[in-house]
Amino acid sequence: MIKTIVYNSVGNTVDYIDQTLLPEKEVVASAVRIEEIAEAILHLRVRGAPAIGIAGAYGIYLAIDKFSGTEDTFFDYLDERSSYLNATRPTAVNLSWAIKRTKKVVLASFTDAEPGKRVESAKQAALREANAILLEDIEMCRKIGAYGAQFVKDGDSWLTHCNAGAFATGGYGTALGVFRAAFEAGRKFHVYVDETRPLLQGARLTAWEMLEEKIPATLICDNMAASLMASGKIQGIVVGADRITKEGYVANKIGTYSIAVLAKYHKVPFYVAAPVSTFDLTISKGSEIVIEERKPEEIIYAGKTLLAPKNMKVYNPAFDVTPPELITAIITNAGVINQPFSENIKKI
Repeated sequence: MIKTIVYNSVGNTVDYIDQTLLPEKEVVASAVRIEEIAEAILHLRVRGAPAIGIAGAYGIYLAIDKFSGTEDTFFDYLDERSSYLNATRPTAVNLSWAIKRTKKVVLASFTDAEPGKRVESAKQAALREANAILLEDIEMCRKIGAYGAQFVKDGDSWLTHCNAGAFATGGYGTALGVFRAAFEAGRKFHVYVDETRPLLQGARLTAWEMLEEKIPATLICDNMAASLMASGKIQGIVVGADRITKEGYVANKIGTYSIAVLAKYHKVPFYVAAPVSTFDLTISKGSEIVIEERKPEEIIYAGKTLLAPKNMKVYNPAFDVTPPELITAIITNAGVINQPFSENIKKI
């Protein structure tokens, strides 16, 4: 299994695959400071909602590891470092979820320890929690795959957008976890992979994973999806998610909404695969989700190649929101959530 991010006890480092360098080369980078984790998340070296949540938890550990103040300044330090890390990417809820979870355990351990030993106790608690979040994520993805594989039939062709595979998680994947589980069960099917402009996560990452797993797949440009649906070549669609509201509005990589609209028109089932950590039950509507906007250079350039005039105005949202009426079901590690989402999400 691809190890997207792991803790290396030998060097006391957090090691991760630098996803910006794929598919040209597979490079494992190491972080020893919270600033390096923040930089990796901000610049998409680590990306995908569950994966950045895991990175966030390890970032808290690294922050405490480098703490040099007195015990009476620890709380303020932890608050500041947590806020700093949480601000790197605002849309995916897993980051704030993992930071809050780790911080809660850290504060409890700090408070319960003897004076003089509190920082060390908090540091070890942070590491244990980060390791636990990683292992839990892998298990959640396997359960998502098991629940979702039932929808993939022999002879099917499916479509996926962006990368919701091992690279986006602790391992195995959410949307791609569905394909992995179906493939492991012996199903014969095919996957169409959207390239996913502007950063080509589908072309660079999902295509790479499909080849590694030997799952039959074909890469397409984003604007080819409609014609495939119209010709009857797509039997199902599954994507990941970065945040899901309590009414079932789903924020995911830009272009997801377009595919959902096309799927509705062509009567193709549209599924979302995500762990329970991606749900944000504090908000209801999609309009309440903060959508990250990224630098214009991501559209004007492809690597170092200029694609458009440098002085052209650019709109570059990283995500869009798909309303619940366009979604067939949400596949989670706790089971499949069917319509109506406003009632059934609460039950799960």
